[in-house]
Amino acid sequence: MTLPIDWITALASRLRAPLPQERAHRAMAPAGRFAENAHFQPNASTRLSAVLIAFYPKNGNLYFPLIVRPDNSGVHSGQVALPGGRQDETDTDFVMTALREMEEEMGVTVPREAVIGELSSFYIPPSNYLVYPILACLPAPPTFSPNPSEVVKVLEVDLATFAYTDTRKQKVIQASYMEAEMPYYDLEDHTVWGATAMILSELREVWLEVFPHDSFSQK
Repeated sequence: MTLPIDWITALASRLRAPLPQERAHRAMAPAGRFAENAHFQPNASTRLSAVLIAFYPKNGNLYFPLIVRPDNSGVHSGQVALPGGRQDETDTDFVMTALREMEEEMGVTVPREAVIGELSSFYIPPSNYLVYPILACLPAPPTFSPNPSEVVKVLEVDLATFAYTDTRKQKVIQASYMEAEMPYYDLEDHTVWGATAMILSELREVWLEVFPHDSFSQK
């Protein structure tokens, strides 16, 4: 099974148009995330980073991977995230950052020509990162070889389940820097919250604009 060209073209075209950004992010944001406060804005010491949403066909459906961070990985220790990380000085752009991090963390080489666009950048106050989400389409399921120092588990998320069913829930979530009741996605029996959930919220909204009905698995 290969990804249909018309599907890739339609999604890439939508990504070039104005994105829902804050509207989509608010759906999965903790209380106060969009308050008029400098705490929620990038600053002079903000670090730049990129993450990769890599779609691939598998068993007649479309998937993308998430990772579970080790418990010793700093501010976001133990959390579910998209593959990605900090931009290096040698990276020519955010696409290169996302692809390099995917290879370093997951052992998967994604060619630049597989990239179809990006979502809205997103600021993460606890780690002071500005994140650029990059999207790519792979022609076949990748073979993951996760780096154990950065990834303890790979979650393969069925896009149809994520986009067309209600996986949004709410509960009190604890982290080293906060404890609050907030929305999250229940994906593969894992709690996906915070920046990752807000980025995925924009992905879901964009996807449903282009493909309001689950038809991919029937192609």
